[in-house]
Amino acid sequence: MVIKFYINKSEVLRYLKYSGEEVDKITNDLINECIEEIKADKNANFVFNIFDISKSHNKIYVEDSTLIFRGKDIYNHLKSSEKCAIMASTLGSGIDKKIRYYSKVDLTKSIVMDACATVAIESLCDETEKIIKKIAAQEGFNITFRYSPGYGDFSIDIQPEIIKVLNAHRQIGLTVTNNYMLVPRKSVTAVIGFCRNEVSSKSMGCRDCSSYKNCVYVKKGDQCGLKRTN
Repeated sequence: MVIKFYINKSEVLRYLKYSGEEVDKITNDLINECIEEIKADKNANFVFNIFDISKSHNKIYVEDSTLIFRGKDIYNHLKSSEKCAIMASTLGSGIDKKIRYYSKVDLTKSIVMDACATVAIESLCDETEKIIKKIAAQEGFNITFRYSPGYGDFSIDIQPEIIKVLNAHRQIGLTVTNNYMLVPRKSVTAVIGFCRNEVSSKSMGCRDCSSYKNCVYVKKGDQCGLKRTN
């Protein structure tokens, strides 16, 4: 299956901390070059599964799995949902290797490649979410925005169990370190609720994120790519 995603150059520039100033030709050409390299890699992939859920004592139990979501934020996120989709998306290990390689031979290109890859993985997540939304609609459900481990008090220590439940290592080559970091690095896991009622347009806010206190985007009055709407 061909995995399509779009790399928005304006988003790349935002990650590179441009604030509306004119981009010189060298930088513009370098961004275009990195975008083409990422698109040519063709190892991007995703996997998801849809589960019934139950709720008890401020915990979300994912039926037919070993997953239990703990934390008031993920509970509130799914409290009106009957089901949830659990997804994982990755650009693949090739992009990680390119970023590491360029960090040794061309640091500027490594930084630009990293920014392009960050935008690419968010776009891939958007495409995955569109597929999930279509399935939900066919079953008469609306969906929430996607919510990832690390948001609020949804602890990243759930990552190994998510990888296991999705069989993500075999399906898309995704693993997790002892420190709960995803490998390849340009990868995302997330949970999307299926609910019958209309979904609030409220999105993930900066203060909901575990990185809020140290976020460079918050310090400069900007937003990162994690903020989601429906």
